[in-house]
Amino acid sequence: MNISYNWLKDLVEIDLSPQELATKLTNVGLAVEGIHEAGDDYVFDIDLTSNRSDCLSHLGVSREVAAITNYELQITNYEDLKSKIENQRLVSIQDSDLCNRFTARIIKNVKIGESPDWLKQRLEAVGERSINNVADITNFVMHELGQPMHSFDLNKLKENRIVVRRARNGETIRTLDESERKLDETMLAICDAEKPVAVGGVMGGFESGITNETTDVLLEVAYFDRANIRQTSRNLKLSTEASHRFERGVDIENLIRASNRATELICDLAGGAAENFVDVYPTKFQPNEIESNDIQAAVKRLTGLDVAEIEILKILKALGFEVKDKSPIANRQSQIFLSPSWRHDVAIEEDLVEEVARIVGYDKIAEELPTATSAGEYQPTEPRKKSLRNTLAALGFDEAISYSFIDTRNDGKFGLIPKLVAENLDEKFVTLEDSIIEGATRMRPSLLSGLLDAVRSNLNHRKRDLKLFEIGKVFSASEKENDLPNERELFALVLTGNETLQNKTMPLREFDFYDAKGAMEAAVSSLNLSSLVFEPKNVSHLRRGQSAEISLNGKAVGTIGQLSDEIASVYKFRQPVFVAEVDLQTLLESKEQTVVYRPLPVYPSIVRDVSLLVKRSVSFAEIKNAIVEQNFELLRSVEFVDVYEGKGVASDERSITIRLEYRSNERTLLDEEVDAIHAEILQNIETNLGAKQRF
Repeated sequence: MNISYNWLKDLVEIDLSPQELATKLTNVGLAVEGIHEAGDDYVFDIDLTSNRSDCLSHLGVSREVAAITNYELQITNYEDLKSKIENQRLVSIQDSDLCNRFTARIIKNVKIGESPDWLKQRLEAVGERSINNVADITNFVMHELGQPMHSFDLNKLKENRIVVRRARNGETIRTLDESERKLDETMLAICDAEKPVAVGGVMGGFESGITNETTDVLLEVAYFDRANIRQTSRNLKLSTEASHRFERGVDIENLIRASNRATELICDLAGGAAENFVDVYPTKFQPNEIESNDIQAAVKRLTGLDVAEIEILKILKALGFEVKDKSPIANRQSQIFLSPSWRHDVAIEEDLVEEVARIVGYDKIAEELPTATSAGEYQPTEPRKKSLRNTLAALGFDEAISYSFIDTRNDGKFGLIPKLVAENLDEKFVTLEDSIIEGATRMRPSLLSGLLDAVRSNLNHRKRDLKLFEIGKVFSASEKENDLPNERELFALVLTGNETLQNKTMPLREFDFYDAKGAMEAAVSSLNLSSLVFEPKNVSHLRRGQSAEISLNGKAVGTIGQLSDEIASVYKFRQPVFVAEVDLQTLLESKEQTVVYRPLPVYPSIVRDVSLLVKRSVSFAEIKNAIVEQNFELLRSVEFVDVYEGKGVASDERSITIRLEYRSNERTLLDEEVDAIHAEILQNIETNLGAKQRF
């Protein structure tokens, strides 16, 4: 946004140099990114945040200057031309939800020509080119007062009147840039008695535009719905100075002043005579009422600044806020503050505090920890989550933190944890109305989208070996109307690439399913929970045959496996990626196991490895359970070693190698007694599972 230093001096008394003023404006939140000379003037390049639409004009910035310097604004309402005879037939609004106010003024006997040098120089200073005196005046007033406006050739309007309505599907208009635009019923059209003559809030029509032959002008100054202008501008791929202001919000109470100012200039510079005027105002402005029990205490609590109440009220008044003495609610001593019509971004007490803080000075806010009763303290689950983090860090994992909002393109991409979403709802997820990141309008129902984005980013930077985990909340829509969304805290991890040792370049081996499974088991073990159960299951985002459901105490809590080829291709992964996601909240709510300490074994153990030929449908878990159920006292553990499928093994079979450990607490075992138990175990699992010893 370009702002002229000399132009500001016309609106408010300034005794600061351009450089000093630039520093002051930056300190109150209007970041001046540069200053350049324009003749005898200085122009500020101000980077405005989207909520400060009130400063898209010299009037808006001059209000800020007045609040900083304590000088009065030198702004008037200009000559009151509203007393002219009103012609109520001149304007009709059919869709008042899209047009809250519309003023029109007829100015006759206008002579179109060049603008005077002072007007050209003002416009050139802020980056506008001169067109003709009437067009230049409308641009001048827009930059001065922040109100876009449009001038029509009155004699080109059928029946010399304006109809404000939704466009009809298929209607077209040739806009001022001489492009043919197709309209639809979502757009607001400014029409004459027959057809559209402008796209409301975006651009005027070519056919009704001002030319050198124009003698009578209809001056439009209006207020349009912000969301509709934004949508129309995007759909038409047409962004203008007018739409930029309308979609952020203009001052609905500033229309008469802007119309008076432009009319006065047209009469002076183009020889016009002001005639009929109409103001159609179906939706009256209602200021936001902001209640504060103690504004001074709120400033102190939120910023640490000790500002006297009289100074706070002075600042707010300078910024346009009206102060009421007491709340209308009985027995309430709080104050009510009315936001000005040009501030669309102020709605709660914290907004008022921010206004005070930026004028007093952000640099005066000291570093101080906020007082708290529970915030910042360990919650009951924090020590266990810390243990989980430490365990994964010891395994070589890095913790990732990703955004809670994602693109809607992720909908349905990942299988979700059990009972997160209500399947009977039409809208199962939580959608943001105004996203911080363009396109990221969905509150995440899974941690995997963020983790996989992190994997892609690392792979793009040639980091191929990754171990990442994340702990965070996911969201879903509530079944109860008007309730807050459901939240669950999840834990997820991802592995890809190779296992490497520190200070060694050559990898040991590629990560596989069992690395992810082992990491998940270690993480849950750190929470002092019973062992997880992994059962084969087809999961939408995982590769068939490389996926499993995770259960704890008979309750499904998540999934684990290799990412499916379809999703891997979307992310352009060229190496296997293994992911797991569990309901951490459910895990933390589960009862902890009692820690049992035993002395280290005194007597040596005997270990036997055996490879079993089994059907592909038989899992290691089934083999282990079948062995453990035999309840041999000397058998201390059954562990998985390896699995083989391929040459020498039938296509419907595989070889699973397991390790059995035998030990006695009273004596050293003999091979003969272990051989007998070992043979009985193998005989039992062959009978029950059809497992034959391979070697």
